[in-house]
Amino acid sequence: MPVEITWWGHATATVRDSGVTVLTDPLFVRRLAHLRRRRGDLPPESAARVDAVLVSHLHADHLHLPSLARLEPGTRVVVPRGALAAVARLRRLAERLRIEEADVGDLVRVGPVTVRAVPALHDGRRLPYGPRLAPALGYVVEGEARTYFAGDTGLFDSMAEAVGEVDVALLPVGGWGPRLGEGHMNARRAAEALARLGAPRAVPVHYGTYWPIGLDAVRPHEFHSPGDEFVRLAARSAPGAAVHRLAHGESIRLGDG
Repeated sequence: MPVEITWWGHATATVRDSGVTVLTDPLFVRRLAHLRRRRGDLPPESAARVDAVLVSHLHADHLHLPSLARLEPGTRVVVPRGALAAVARLRRLAERLRIEEADVGDLVRVGPVTVRAVPALHDGRRLPYGPRLAPALGYVVEGEARTYFAGDTGLFDSMAEAVGEVDVALLPVGGWGPRLGEGHMNARRAAEALARLGAPRAVPVHYGTYWPIGLDAVRPHEFHSPGDEFVRLAARSAPGAAVHRLAHGESIRLGDG
């Protein structure tokens, strides 16, 4: 059975493996605070019908409560450990969703698929609401393929060891503004991450979707170019890897033939 990966925009992607459908960091809105979706249609209603959801960290563009509220009752949602204590509205959603907390190294079984929580170098707090800490996570979805969803992360020395061998890496290559703070990867650092991981395939994510209102004319190349730049730089850093720069809503299938 082929493994299928669909990128919906930002950090939202669907991974279908072994008959299991997993959704990452769902963000189903045209506007979030000062951010406006500038490219790609919103994910269809069917994108919310999944077996499990993986939330990488507590920032509002990754742990987006109205988007989680669109999930079907009983959907499993994996969040970083401490999220329920940090986000009161998430506790209310736990009345209709199966919310499970995970920390680095934890394994979550979803039918025949295993989800492994791995570290990320990122500020995982729910800003600006308080000091409660929760780790930022990445996840490896292991079924017929091993799919690494990095979430939001900077490049860190032990990344290859912590993540392990993977078949495809979903790597953040940009952001939602003209500057990237600590704990993020641009196209260059993502290409270096791909080289360290040794993954034979990669999909760039977390770019080219949302942009601050009123900043359309401010360094617009930072919005448009990271995907193409990652393709170019990955060809140098990891020449053996195939990079799939997907359009919003586009899919790749692994294992056909």
